[in-house]
Amino acid sequence: MADNNDNKKRSPLKSLPPDGFPLKTGLIWIAIIVAIVALFLLNPAKAPQPATLKIQQVVELAESGQIATGSIQPDGTGGRDWSQLTGETREPILRNETGPTRAFVATGRLTDGNLELLQKSKIFVERPATTAMTQLLFNVLPFVIVIGLLYFLFVRQLRQAGKGALSFGKSRAKMLTRDKDRATFADVAGCDEAKEEVSEVVEFLRDPKKFQKIGGRIPKGILMVGPPGTGKTLLAKAIAGEADVPFFSISGSDFVEMFVGVGASRVRDMFEQGRKNAPCLIFIDEIDAVGRQRGAGLGGGNDEREQTLNSLLVEMDGFDTQEGVIIIAATNRPDVLDSALLRPGRFDRQVYIDLPDIIGREQILRVHARKITLSENVDLAILARGTPGLSGAELANLLNEAALLAARRNKKKVEMVDVDDARDKVLWGREHRRVMDDKEKKALAWHEAGHAVVGAVLDDGTFPVHKVTIIPRGQSLGSTTYLATKDILGRSKKQYLDRVCTAMAGRIAEELVTSDISDGASGDIKQATKIARAMVCDFGMSELGPIAMGENQDTVFLGRDITRSQHISEDTARRVDAAVSALIDSEYKRAQKIISEHRPALDKIAEALLENETIEGRHVLEILKDGAITSPIVMVKQPPRTGQDAGKVASKPAPEAPGGAPAPSPA
Repeated sequence: MADNNDNKKRSPLKSLPPDGFPLKTGLIWIAIIVAIVALFLLNPAKAPQPATLKIQQVVELAESGQIATGSIQPDGTGGRDWSQLTGETREPILRNETGPTRAFVATGRLTDGNLELLQKSKIFVERPATTAMTQLLFNVLPFVIVIGLLYFLFVRQLRQAGKGALSFGKSRAKMLTRDKDRATFADVAGCDEAKEEVSEVVEFLRDPKKFQKIGGRIPKGILMVGPPGTGKTLLAKAIAGEADVPFFSISGSDFVEMFVGVGASRVRDMFEQGRKNAPCLIFIDEIDAVGRQRGAGLGGGNDEREQTLNSLLVEMDGFDTQEGVIIIAATNRPDVLDSALLRPGRFDRQVYIDLPDIIGREQILRVHARKITLSENVDLAILARGTPGLSGAELANLLNEAALLAARRNKKKVEMVDVDDARDKVLWGREHRRVMDDKEKKALAWHEAGHAVVGAVLDDGTFPVHKVTIIPRGQSLGSTTYLATKDILGRSKKQYLDRVCTAMAGRIAEELVTSDISDGASGDIKQATKIARAMVCDFGMSELGPIAMGENQDTVFLGRDITRSQHISEDTARRVDAAVSALIDSEYKRAQKIISEHRPALDKIAEALLENETIEGRHVLEILKDGAITSPIVMVKQPPRTGQDAGKVASKPAPEAPGGAPAPSPA
């Protein structure tokens, strides 16, 4: 059997096309035929030479009708005397060395009489005289065309090489002008401390003697660090707008190229441009693209990224360093930067731009509200208080969403209801409709009512219930959302336990009404387990004591974590698992107790959700306090749903409220 298989593998029949002719052989024959045809076309047979006749003979042949075509041309000097006849006869008139020919040439003076006879035959065509300039043009024009093609293909490309293939080593830093997209410190809000630190650089560039008199030296580099969207790049643009010096802007990825040595060459060229325009500012955005820790990659010292970083280190504070070039860089990954880059003398100062507080958020909203037409009932202070944890970019996006929403509603001004709807959309996703039968809708209503009851009972005024809905929003089929009343700087053990208890409440309430459990609480379980494990391993909030059980040893590989090893024994790991399980079990029982004590309120909240689909947090408090909803409910009618296409409550991650507050959901 093995021999047969080998024979099948070596059989040439597998390379044949369906008609049985070898494909490779056919291509070879086609190539040979094409080569022979090209040989004959490029080397035609020698054409027969035209016969030389007298003009009188040509006239006789024309009268007898033996001439097929002919032409009359003046003499070579461009005179008026017709002196040259050319053409072809219908039959061969002479046999020469190359064979019989029908072409003829007649030279000599053409009299007026013979000219009239030839014109009457209507065979000969009179052609204009060929001047010396025309002859020269026909002779020179082919060479001009060839030279033009060569110029376009080679010379022009070489002249553009300064912007093309030969300019890899040139810096791509762009100099910003004062009139192009100018920003000032007035456009930056929510980071007063950061503005104060970078304003020293602007003041030094304007009046350097003020600092030099007492021996002060301006920092050579400023590294702006902070979460995404906090305004690092905007602050750099504001520095460019405030300082009356050249400002170069470049991204860290602009140094990265497919050719070796290009990044280091661009760094050197960038600093060379800076020295020519000193004093100047150079802004490098996302510097972690080239400034990551050395020695972590597989390339070692020959790695292209490390060559670029070495060149940057030398130019910033090397042997031949000159004053006058100030580097401003921005990144949200300072942990992966090389330590040599962060030492004093290179980046002397690190400016941390954190998420804005309530005052900063109000200032940011007022800056972005300049371009939006707001109604009188829009209170930006209330909006700032209701958006903890949002960055400046997210606040700008919130106002933009509110403006788009108001425009879709055919309004001329943005009202507070538009801002509230835009906030809910940005924080928790947009509402969308899904087909759901009565059974699933009932389970979902009691699930969310369980979250709302326990969340409202355990609330200490920090995370009140904002809204409860059974309308799908974002990735969840229903949600109970919370809004922090203040900026959260830290949480206590009680608050973490309350979060775990609230997360467990949805599963308990759903089990009460359906006598069964579903996968709708999978997101709540994952969230509760994550919080409980963090309490045991990281926060020391368990009977194991204040010991960090989750300390990991990270190996940085190009700025990413490749290995994570825990320094705990197997026995300790079992104790950690037992502590996490005990914590969740205790909070599960606690949630059961709270729901059993407030069962009437649970049922009324669920019935209100089935009727109105969405209720606010104040309605939950009214039911818990008074036993009924006393304030009006803004009803949002949902399209009718049929039970035939009802979908199953899917397992989705629960959304997070601003500031890390949970938003338990069955989805």
